[in-house]
Amino acid sequence: MASVERSEEQKKKVVVIGGGVGGSFLAYNIQHCADVVLIDQKEYFEVPWANLRSMVDPSFAARSVINHIDYLTKVKVIVSSAVNITENEVLTADGQTFAYDYLVVATGHEESVPKTRKERLSWYQSEFEKISSANSVLIVGGGPTGVELASEIAYDFPNKKVKLVHRGPRLLEYISTRASQKAIEWLTSKKVEVILDQSINLKSMQDGAIQTSDGETIHADCHFICTGKPMGSSWLRSTVLKDRMDICGRLMVDENLRVRGFKKVFAIGDITDINELKVGYLVQKHAIMTAKNLKMLMMGRNEIFIIFRNNEKRTLTILHLLSPSLSFSSSFSAYSSEKSKEDSLKGFHNGFK
Repeated sequence: MASVERSEEQKKKVVVIGGGVGGSFLAYNIQHCADVVLIDQKEYFEVPWANLRSMVDPSFAARSVINHIDYLTKVKVIVSSAVNITENEVLTADGQTFAYDYLVVATGHEESVPKTRKERLSWYQSEFEKISSANSVLIVGGGPTGVELASEIAYDFPNKKVKLVHRGPRLLEYISTRASQKAIEWLTSKKVEVILDQSINLKSMQDGAIQTSDGETIHADCHFICTGKPMGSSWLRSTVLKDRMDICGRLMVDENLRVRGFKKVFAIGDITDINELKVGYLVQKHAIMTAKNLKMLMMGRNEIFIIFRNNEKRTLTILHLLSPSLSFSSSFSAYSSEKSKEDSLKGFHNGFK
């Protein structure tokens, strides 16, 4: 018994800030070999590529929104926001302080979401009802979120009038022209009206009518804004990491995903300055690689050896964007069964090991 207690006492303290894909995967993978604290503003993990499907089919949310405590059985989950970082501690908005041997920042983009799983499921139900009761829907933004939401609504509600307005010359501008054209062809085949090179001023909306930058009036019973979100890093400007942020608010990292100049502080996911597509499966790669490096460091190695190699090409399959019935990879299939939430999440995580 004494040896077990000593083993527990010797565990390194790892604080993870952010409970999205990156923070969740990392905490899950090191929870048995470290004293882990996860700080997240919400009580749950949410499979991000199920979000838009859940808006047209709320039953999806019940399988993709999972309380942190259901799978992080060895992790101390703190439902709060981090407000400061020092050389050896993290301070939260509710006044708690957590010492760390290693710190991982995984706060991604800013997003206002409900605190509890129950509230999140209610939100999806209300969004579904809003879409169901509308005859016409306006979507602003032609990136992956706007394109996928338009396809989800068109697929499940083929009789609704859906308009997608994008200020750029083509949809999904970060991928190939051919793929972008495929997206437009699919959407128009489902009777989605795509309006390019125009923007929307939401302040001009009156009684469901709104004008585009070209003066065209669009009538819509409901609308969704699918444009970019700011980085979740503004709070870092008053921390010890303030001088390691680029002009876009991203943390500058080295080849090991350590924040430059800090041997014991890592950053993963969208908040890093790595030049790559900011998509979930790459965030998973960040988390898994960082977990392996942390395990080596906690075993007593002086240096880490696994280097993040960005081999990502600027292309992205649009199958999941344009065919909702095929939206999810096999790694998510565990959620479609009647397994328990814990078993489902284990299956989800195991799919990326």
